[in-house]
Amino acid sequence: MNHDSYPDAYIRGILNTVKTIAMVGISPKENRPSYFVFKYFLERGKRMIPVNPGQTGKDILGQKVYARLADIPEPVDMVDIFRASEFVLPVVQEALALKPLPQVIWMQLQIRNDEAASLAEAAGVKVVMNRCPKIEYGRLSSEISWMGINSRTLSSKRAQNLGTGFQRMGLGQGKKEEPSGS
Repeated sequence: MNHDSYPDAYIRGILNTVKTIAMVGISPKENRPSYFVFKYFLERGKRMIPVNPGQTGKDILGQKVYARLADIPEPVDMVDIFRASEFVLPVVQEALALKPLPQVIWMQLQIRNDEAASLAEAAGVKVVMNRCPKIEYGRLSSEISWMGINSRTLSSKRAQNLGTGFQRMGLGQGKKEEPSGS
């Protein structure tokens, strides 16, 4: 797969499918991006599992922190990596030892490791690099456009509202892509 760009349907399919996300490299600090993303998906009903060896046994947003992916006692759909690119390969190798395998390896903004991506894809795991799932969710659900940001999607359909406020929108089924405007 070309990891320089991703079709909206690919990203939407991932975000609509995953229910349990293990976040490797989460910070307990409220001002860190990993904390924002963790909280965002927790508030949207995803099962979020924090992984950070320095915080083992503690809680982040009420969720028990694990030292390693292998310590998680339940299947994981997606591994979201908040570690520098040079530390990604061992995380992916550990993820590929899980039974069952995660469906997705997601590397955050500015994180890219082609060797790790190739390894995961060879095992049948989807890979996203250099993207933030929170930003992609907001873009595809139209949450982000409510703030005046160009989401690169154009639709005359109103976004599905899943609760109160603009922070509770859904991605829809994504079966039919809307043409983007120019």
